[in-house]
Amino acid sequence: MDDLAGFLRTRRARVDPATAGIPTDGRRRVAGLRREEVAHLSGVSVDYYVRLEQGRATQPSEQVLDALARVLGLDGTERAHLHRLARQPRRRAKAPGGRIRPELLRVLDLVQGAPAIIMDHRMDVLAGNRLAGLLYGRPELAGLNTARHIFLEEGERGLYAGWESCTRDVVGHLRLAAGKYPDDPGLASLIGELAMGSERFRRLWARADVRARTHGSKAYRHPLVGLLELHQENFALPDGSGAELLVLSAAPGSPAEDGLRLLAGLAADTTAPARPAPEEARAGEQP
Repeated sequence: MDDLAGFLRTRRARVDPATAGIPTDGRRRVAGLRREEVAHLSGVSVDYYVRLEQGRATQPSEQVLDALARVLGLDGTERAHLHRLARQPRRRAKAPGGRIRPELLRVLDLVQGAPAIIMDHRMDVLAGNRLAGLLYGRPELAGLNTARHIFLEEGERGLYAGWESCTRDVVGHLRLAAGKYPDDPGLASLIGELAMGSERFRRLWARADVRARTHGSKAYRHPLVGLLELHQENFALPDGSGAELLVLSAAPGSPAEDGLRLLAGLAADTTAPARPAPEEARAGEQP
C-alpha cells in the first residue's frame, strides 16, 4: 500500500531548489529537486539514490535516512514514516486486534458534556458515548467508518464545516497507517474502496502526505444546533491495539458549549446507547 521509493519521489518533488541553495533558471523540467541533487546534498552516490527511488536498494542505514530527511525537509511525522518504510522488509507489524475492555467503555460513560469515541487505525468507530451519537445523528456508532463517512456519503458532507481540511487529515492518517500495517487486508480494502469512489481521495493519496492525529480544531455544522467549533484531543490507548480515544470539547462559555448542551437537551429522552455492549465490542477484527 505504501513504499519507500514512492515516498521519496513525492517528497523530492515538493522541495524548492532555491531553499536548498541550488541556483535555478527557466530550463528545469522537473518539479522540486533532481535525483542527482538529492544524492549530492545527502552525501550518497547518485547510483545508490536512483536505486532507492526504483525500489532496488534495501535497508539504507540510519545515517542515510537522516541525511535524506534533512535534505527533503521532513517533519517529525514524515521522518518516522520514512524510517518505518525503510524497515518494512525486515519486520512487518501485524494489524492489531482484540476486544475493547469493559473498563474502557465505562470511561466513555464518564465523559460528560463532550462527544467521545474510540477509533482504530482504519478509522472504524469501535464505540462512542451518547453525545457522540447525537453529534453524528446515529444512536449506534459502532460500525461507522469516518473515512468512508467523509469521502463517500455525500449526504453527510455538510456535517463537516471544514470538509477539505478533514479530507487531508484523513488521507494523511491512512497513509501513516498503511506504512505501519502494510499487510492489513481490511485497510487495503478500505483504501481501494475510497480510491474507486472519490476523485478527491485519489488526488490526495497520490501526494503521499502523512499526518499524525494528535489534537486540533474541528468544526461541525449540525442540522439541529448549528455550527459547533470544537477542540479534538487524541489519546493513544496504552494496550498496543492501535486504537485511540478522541474527545471533542468546547471552550467554556463558548457558543459551541451552549450548542452541545442544547443538543443533549433536545434528545434527553433518547436512551439508546451509542456504544456496543462490552461482549460485542471488538477492535480491528475482520468479519
